[in-house]
This record gives sequence, C-alpha cells and structure tokens, in this order.
Amino acid sequence: MLKVGIVGGTGYTGAELIRLLHTHPEVDVEVMTSRGDDGIRVDELFPSLRGYTDIKFTSPENPNLKTCDVVFFATPNGVAMRSSGELLSLGIKVIDLSADFRIKDIPTWEKWYGMSHCCPDLVEEAVYGLPEINRAKIRDARLVANPGCYPTAVQLGFIPLAESGAVFGHVIADAKSGVSGAGRNAALAFNFCEVGDSFKSYAASGHRHLPEISQGLNQISPRKLDLTFVPHLLPLIRGIHATLYMHVPDRSIDIQGLFESRYKDEPFVDVMPAGSHPDTRSVRGSNTCRISWHRPQDGDTVVVLSVEDNLVKGAAGQAVQNMNILFGCDERLGLSGIGSVP
Repeated sequence: MLKVGIVGGTGYTGAELIRLLHTHPEVDVEVMTSRGDDGIRVDELFPSLRGYTDIKFTSPENPNLKTCDVVFFATPNGVAMRSSGELLSLGIKVIDLSADFRIKDIPTWEKWYGMSHCCPDLVEEAVYGLPEINRAKIRDARLVANPGCYPTAVQLGFIPLAESGAVFGHVIADAKSGVSGAGRNAALAFNFCEVGDSFKSYAASGHRHLPEISQGLNQISPRKLDLTFVPHLLPLIRGIHATLYMHVPDRSIDIQGLFESRYKDEPFVDVMPAGSHPDTRSVRGSNTCRISWHRPQDGDTVVVLSVEDNLVKGAAGQAVQNMNILFGCDERLGLSGIGSVP
C-alpha cells in the first residue's frame, strides 16, 4: 500500500483529493495537514466522508509526513516550493497542485505570480503532469507539477491539431469555469451570491494561466502559436467549458480521425462524434475531458469544444492519475467515477 500525505487538505482541491484517494485500493492516506484545523477530524469538516475515515488534520510539521511514499501539495502558490526539497531528499515523491513548478522560465513565473522563486533548480527538474503529453517522463519523475484547470482543458483541445502542424499563428481560448475554481477562501467577487444569475469575464487583459498554456502548446507544435486566453466565471459550482478557435484552411485534414487517433489509448479523454456539443454536467465528478469540434459555415475556422470537471481532471483527479503513473498502477485506479447527471 502507498503511504500518502496531503498538505493543505481543507480547500476544495484537498477535499476532492481525500474523496478520490479513499476509494483507491492501493492507498492509505496517513497524514492530512491544516495549520488552522489541527486536531479536527476530517469527517467533521467534510461530513460526506463519515464512515470512510477517522483521521484528524495535523500541523504541517507532523513527522509522519516524512514517512510517506508520496505527498500532495494542495496549497496556495508559494508553499510547495519552500517544502518540497526536504521531502525529495528523503526519497518521497511530490505532486504539487499549485503553480510553483509549472512554468520553466523563472522571470515569467515571478512576473505572473508576484513573488520570488526560492528553488529554480527544482523547477528545471519538475515534470509537467499532463499525462497525455508527458506520460513517459512522469513515470521516472520525483517531482510532478500538476497542470492548472484551464490549461488542462485548453491544451487537450488544441493538442491533436497543434502537434500535426495544421494550426499556426493566432489561436483563441475562450474558457468558462465554475466558482469552485477560485478556491474555498475566495474573495467577495467569487461569492455565489455575486456570481449567481450572472455571467462575466475576468482577467481579460492577462491571466496567469496564459504562460502555462502557451509554454505547453509551443513545446509540442512545430509552428509558432500566439494565444489569446480569456477566462469567464459561470454561475456553476464546478465545471470548465473551453471554446477554442483556430485557423485551419486545409480541407484535406481528417480532423475527426486526427482526434480519435491521438486519443484512442487515453483513458480519460473522450472524443465525441463530429458536431457534438459536450456539456459540463456530463463530466461532473469524473476524471474525463470530453471533446468535439466544428467547422462553422464550412469556413477556415475550426472550433473545438472541451469540457472537464475543474476539481477532478482539472486538479485532484489528474493528480491521482499522475500518482498512478509514478508508482506503476493502473491509471484508472481511484478514478472510475461516472459523471453525475442531472
């Protein structure tokens, strides 16, 4: 059995990690930390876990964290980079769900995240944990940088056409997220009373996930891609819908065949029939990213639709998928949940 620790277990992502890992047949969750909730039972904070665990939150200084096989960081940006080095030196694998190790260019990361990075050497070593691109590298990694929620949906939608070189130049990602993406301690603007019965964009002049997406796309594309990324806030609790626009004038490309071939062996990417319109509720609670495409008015623009649960494939589920790859488990373990409808 894998001994697992979770640092920062009280946020939405941490809660989702706990939920998924307690259904995993090869895992014992031994430590869950929360400085503010030290000594409180996990199922007191999350009643859905009653009958599944009797573990209590402890402080991050808990020495049992150093006996784990793998530690997840479900913490705000800037925490994992200060704590990962010691764990790695003890032979413990680290999966970071924050942005601390995602962006390879340190000045770019510091610009977008507003702080100095304390361990650029680990950034260089970290493997970006998008299994559909880096599965082989993840297997041999010590440190995995779990992708962001928007970057997962957007990259998976672009990858087949970007890799093939069929798309180049300016591309657009118009993405919408449920309010859980802002975290459990979000500002007033993300309170459901503020976003309910409303719809708006935010960070339209520049969002911190832009460099992460651009980095990923330009690592796989033989042709330069210039990305415009605009996020929006939906009056939903969870779910992401990304609408992607790209110029693909070549009619000889079998786009449906390209997507189906690229993802035929991927357990958590579902390519729908051409012309479909995937919805967020079809993936709610599951680790699936569901994708379809359109060519409006038979023009030169291809529109790809990509949906996921921002807390599962966009965060905790992908982290568990990465853990499974790291330790040679079946990728589906702990992730067999079907989307909850209605």
